[in-house]
Amino acid sequence: MKGLRMLAVLAVALVAACAAPDRTAAPGIESPAASKSTTEDLLAYLARIRGANESALAAEAARQKREATDLARVKAALALSLNPESSETEIVALVDPVMRKEGVERQLRAMASFVHAAALERRRLKETASAAQSRLRDERKLAESQRQRAESLQQKLDALTDLEKSLADRAAPAR
Repeated sequence: MKGLRMLAVLAVALVAACAAPDRTAAPGIESPAASKSTTEDLLAYLARIRGANESALAAEAARQKREATDLARVKAALALSLNPESSETEIVALVDPVMRKEGVERQLRAMASFVHAAALERRRLKETASAAQSRLRDERKLAESQRQRAESLQQKLDALTDLEKSLADRAAPAR
């Protein structure tokens, strides 16, 4: 859950950084007012869904998917990225077209790129955790088999010690 909060904080920071007006923009390309509107919209959306439970996030993502806009795709991906049960593949599928599309607002593309990178990192972390769990399971099996082998060897050693004592006891009265 801490990772999700960090994701939300980083997303807000990224969108806020993108909100700085671009003084080098050519006429006819996005205006700072339009960028600010998208940025404010994404910030407000993140603030609204940040504390939602998993089912509410899934419902919100489904609602956003029904809209055919790039902004709605990014919002759906944001909602899914806050849900630990959602598929990274689905998140990437939502934001990938926005990242590749020409003419998308810079802030929207930046957020799509951020969510894309976060989803890939989340996938990598899940795979790493899965591999670590597999190694741990294998190590536990190995430790259990070594424990059983040690018990077996101890039983054999005890049996040999008992045998040696009984042989020594037989040899002692015969003298």
